[in-house]
Amino acid sequence: MPFLNRRGPVPEPPGERYPVLMETALDAQNATARKGLGARFRPGMLEVCANPGCGSGWLHLWRSRSAPIFEGGWSCSAECTAARMLAAVSRELDGRVSAGEGHRHRIPLGLLMLRQGWITQDQLRMALKAQRAAGTGRLGYWLVRQRAVSEPTVTRALSLQWSCPVLSLEKHDAVGLAAVMPRLFVEAFGALPLRLAAGRLMYLGFEANLDPVLALAIERMTGLRVESGLVQESLFRPAHARMLEARFPSVELVEAVSGAAAAHALARAVERARPIASRLAGVHNCLWLRMWMRPQHGPLPESGSVLDLVCSIGGQ
Repeated sequence: MPFLNRRGPVPEPPGERYPVLMETALDAQNATARKGLGARFRPGMLEVCANPGCGSGWLHLWRSRSAPIFEGGWSCSAECTAARMLAAVSRELDGRVSAGEGHRHRIPLGLLMLRQGWITQDQLRMALKAQRAAGTGRLGYWLVRQRAVSEPTVTRALSLQWSCPVLSLEKHDAVGLAAVMPRLFVEAFGALPLRLAAGRLMYLGFEANLDPVLALAIERMTGLRVESGLVQESLFRPAHARMLEARFPSVELVEAVSGAAAAHALARAVERARPIASRLAGVHNCLWLRMWMRPQHGPLPESGSVLDLVCSIGGQ
């Protein structure tokens, strides 16, 4: 598919960080399950439709109020689900446009290391010359290859450049964190979920460039705070390969010619699956819909309890 090419850093879009509303359709007797999912929405017999443009939702007494639930609200009909989904897709696409191309004011890595006294001007000049001659490879790679600095020093310099921590692989939980996002995001965006701390903070590692857009989408989906950082290259790559071997949630890939077509396809998926909770988030050039099919016990769902749908628009 054309829409998940690995790309460089993209600035974090403005706007609030939305905690996921882990609603459940269980009745009052199943309070334990509700608590496990962190429910905030409890549908009742006279619950009205969450579509602002609907005036007849309360009349649909024959339709279950338990599902489908999208972004904290119940829809009385497929038409109302489609209307709410269209609004959500427009929100995400508008946010993507307003993010712009971002702030690229970081100090070049070579100048940063030169200023820190970690390399000399001659070493920098030789590394740049080798990089130009080869036509590939990051500057840090050539500095290490020419033995001007060590790999940990390059990683430290990158962390200063990005103003982020250097993360270790200690207690890396590839199996437990596989449900954080679709596998293709891990692969395409070079992301490495590392571990949870206190059940509220997730560490997300990258090799050289942070991805704040992906981190924000994960925060919105999980309700967790995401701390991004860098992992030393020689340690990152084998750990990333192991991560890709874990069991991830089921994912469906969809291509749409327009935002309206994407909203139609996503709304149909919600109506077909009838999830007890679902949410939409934009991730670079695609839309990520996650649907919870069972109550969630703990900070993360099990891989088999959620369904993901990733949609690209217009062949992007």
